[in-house]
Amino acid sequence: MTTDERTPALLLDKVVKSYGAIRAVDGVSLTASAGEFIALLGPNGAGKTTLFQLLSGLFVPDSGRIEIMGHDMLRDPVPALAMLGIVFQQPTLDLELSVAGNLLFHAGLHGLPRAVANSRIEAELARLGLIDRAHDKAAQLSGGNRRRLELVRALLHGPRVLLMDEATVGLDPGSRSDLLKLILSLRAERSVAVLWATHLCDEVVDADRVVVLHHGRVLADATPAQLVASAGAATIEQAFLAMTGAQ
Repeated sequence: MTTDERTPALLLDKVVKSYGAIRAVDGVSLTASAGEFIALLGPNGAGKTTLFQLLSGLFVPDSGRIEIMGHDMLRDPVPALAMLGIVFQQPTLDLELSVAGNLLFHAGLHGLPRAVANSRIEAELARLGLIDRAHDKAAQLSGGNRRRLELVRALLHGPRVLLMDEATVGLDPGSRSDLLKLILSLRAERSVAVLWATHLCDEVVDADRVVVLHHGRVLADATPAQLVASAGAATIEQAFLAMTGAQ
């Protein structure tokens, strides 16, 4: 077994982040292995966005430890962040740039040589069905295809951990389902650990594990079947409502 196989792709150990008297993240611990799809399920205000801001290095935790492929986010942030791919809840594309232009800009930020970048861009756009749109402005894409472009961008530098922060917000049901299926297939093909944040119970059915977050705390970390059984419920939605009182 190699070091990479032994090392969790993502590790959080008793992570805390407060804003005044409010603990937005309250002692969260979890691990994710290569190729594992973990759904972070919580109602609005549960702390999901704050947790993702900590994972992406936008904020620093008050205490606790975050590691990406064994790299401590505080002590060794550059290699840690290099292992991350992120699709944020809010769109972050430059709509006036072309599809390829958005990707080349990202590749430059990660120091990819132009020849390598062009090869990866062509391969990823083909994989996600956007190769014919490479020279179109991002503004010309549908909402679902903009999300696909953001996913291509997140994968371009070969991350080992993929963070999806409420990535289906604003998408129609078909696009939402397509994106989720695409992520499930990609994590299996590439052994990428995925942390998928959502408040929608139907998006966690095929997860390897479901981590229920409420008021900044982890209430459960289990398979979907275990989650339902432990709550004595008939469905994931019923179990989630029973645990959180969410509306």
